[in-house]
Amino acid sequence: MVGKIFPGLLVCCALLVAQGCSVNRATATMAPGADLSGIRNIYVVKEAGDDHSIDELIKMKLTKMGYTATNGPELPLPYNADAVLTYVDKWMWDMTMYMLELTVHVRNPQTNASLAVGNSYHTSLSRKTPEEMTDEVLSNIFRNTKPTVVSK
Repeated sequence: MVGKIFPGLLVCCALLVAQGCSVNRATATMAPGADLSGIRNIYVVKEAGDDHSIDELIKMKLTKMGYTATNGPELPLPYNADAVLTYVDKWMWDMTMYMLELTVHVRNPQTNASLAVGNSYHTSLSRKTPEEMTDEVLSNIFRNTKPTVVSK
């Protein structure tokens, strides 16, 4: 009896482990009452210890999306921008270093309150490049929003 159950149990365990290795997630959530439609200028705060220049990737993607983006160190409130963007990147080793997770917060420049949060999570088997994960997060956050153009 044990000889018949053990192989089946082994297969079930292997399937659970394999499924855990291929998890991916891409989400974006807006704060209640938040409106990103008036945002044109975004300041990207460089995360302390960021050795991968994720702030530059974010700045480049925002610029391609039509926003005016600048980046630099964290500054005292208020920021001279329509929004402040902070991020946390997590890296993992599996034969090579890869970005496991990127979480981005769009914040009010006056109060630092969160307006929107986006997340991209890809394990080793479904890994994406940092550029692809940055694109995924920002596209999800600003999906239904285009920067407003002010005529002079």
